[in-house]
Formats: sequence, structure tokens, C-alpha cells
Amino acid sequence: MANILVTGGAGYIGSVLVPKLLELGHSVTVLDSFLYRQSSLLDCCEKENFSIIHGDCRDEETLKKALCDKDFIFPLAALVGFPVCDSDKIAAVSTNQNAVELLVRLREKGQKIIFPCTNSGYGLGQGQSYCTEESPILPISLYGKTKMAAESAVLSAGDSVTFRFATLFGAAPRMRTDLLVNDFVYRAVNDKALVVFEGHFMRNYLHVRDAARAFIFAMDNFDKMNGQTYNCGLSDANLSKIELCEKIKSFIPSFTYIEAPIGTDPDKRNYLVSNEKIESLGFKPEKNLDDGIKELIKAYSIIKNSFYGNA
Repeated sequence: MANILVTGGAGYIGSVLVPKLLELGHSVTVLDSFLYRQSSLLDCCEKENFSIIHGDCRDEETLKKALCDKDFIFPLAALVGFPVCDSDKIAAVSTNQNAVELLVRLREKGQKIIFPCTNSGYGLGQGQSYCTEESPILPISLYGKTKMAAESAVLSAGDSVTFRFATLFGAAPRMRTDLLVNDFVYRAVNDKALVVFEGHFMRNYLHVRDAARAFIFAMDNFDKMNGQTYNCGLSDANLSKIELCEKIKSFIPSFTYIEAPIGTDPDKRNYLVSNEKIESLGFKPEKNLDDGIKELIKAYSIIKNSFYGNA
């Protein structure tokens, strides 16, 4: 069993991943500032192999303490998404990029890093061609730029694997209602209507529980994956926003959506993504978009406000 540090472990991915790691018998230390006042890891506190450091991953002494005697490091701590990054650019750079560079500098020899990046680095993509891990990196948001810079630092340091995750969706103990699928389903359930800007823009998607599974897969296959980055998403879910709305409407017939004739989406990402590289190693997502939409409809019978967004 491994000793694992998860920075930002009380966040959207971490709140799913950490309990799974504990269930598998690993010892897990979470370093988190609890920026969003979340209590997503309370169920883990009974576990002897679980510990918490309530602190900031940007603080050198705190990070040194957290890194001590760890086998694996999962740097999940980040300001995620373009709105929250644009609202505090200094915090975005210091958290998403500088803190990861600090972690790389402070880690002990032999400690392995598995880093969650984003496929938003592909920016406007390549038209109708699929973006692979070899495609040009052209991030258009501060979020994408900081995450790609952090990925570069991690890969350059060695003993590392990075994932370029698709847009995540699904219910989690630290819920996020601002992610695209989660947001559209929330609006379908609560407002019954949605105005879509630039509905032809394409995205790839991945359930948050499959993102958590990807970390465990990388631990189990680290030697063969070492030193590389992997797109990770649903290969049958390269969908436009309008196609996503059509899918949601199949579960909520009262949902009405229209595409705005004018106006733009401030999040300009538009790309098709190939996940063939990770699939060739044997990793396949277990949950599809239909699973996530049905799950989110149930979740939104509990959640009735947008407190759970990042911005």
C-alpha cells in the first residue's frame, strides 16, 4: 500500500478519489485550504489511514511537511475554470502554476506525481480533426495557460504522469454546479429553459468518478505510463452544446432550449478529442453521459441553489 498526498483533496475530484484510495488500503494525507467551506471529507475522518493538513499548498513550509515520506503526489489543488481564474488572476497563477512548480522543486527523490491537467489547452482545436496528445497546445484562457505550464513543469521533472481531462460531470460530495453538463442539467431541472450561445462548439466529457479511477489506473500502471500525458474522456461523447441539450431533453421532455442568434460564449473552447492513447493501455470509462444526466436529476432534487459553483 502507498502513502499518498492529495493537495486540494476536498475538491470535486478529491471528494470522490480520497474515499476510494482509503477503501483500497492506501494511507492518504489531504492538504486543503477549504476555500469553499466544504465538508466533503467528513466521512473519511473515522479512517486511521486518513489525515488532514488544513493549509495552503502555496506555503513552502506547509508543503514540505505534507510531502514528507509520500510515495505518490496528486496535485489537485487549483482554481478550476476560466471565470474563477479571471476573477483573481494572481491567485490563479500562484495556485495553478507556481504551487505545482514549488511542489516539483521540494519533492523527494523517487516520489511519483500524477497530475490532473485539462484538454482545454487545445483551445479552438483543429477543426474536424481529433486532438491527440501531439496536437498543438493553444490555450485561450488563463486557466488553460496556467494548467499547461504546470503540466510542462511536472513532465520535465520526471517520475510523472499527467492527464488532460475532458470536461467533468456528475454528482460528488463536493458538488460543482458550474461545469457545463452539471449546469445545463441544473437549468433543465429548475428553470426548464436555456439560451445557448455558440451551440455548435464541441467538447469532450468525462464522469468525475472515472477521473478518480484514472488516478488509480495510473498508480497501477505507473512504469509503463511514466513521462507521458494522456487525454482522458468519453470517446463517444465529443458533442456540441446543442447535442448535449438534445440528450438532456430526452430525459426531461419539458426542457426547452434555443440557440441565441447573437452573442458569444466567453469560454471559447471548441475541439474534438481522441482518447485512443489511454484506451490502448486498457482504461475505459465506466459511466456515460446518460448515467450522469440521470444521476444529476436526482442530485438536483437535493440541491436547490448555486452555492456549489466555483464562481
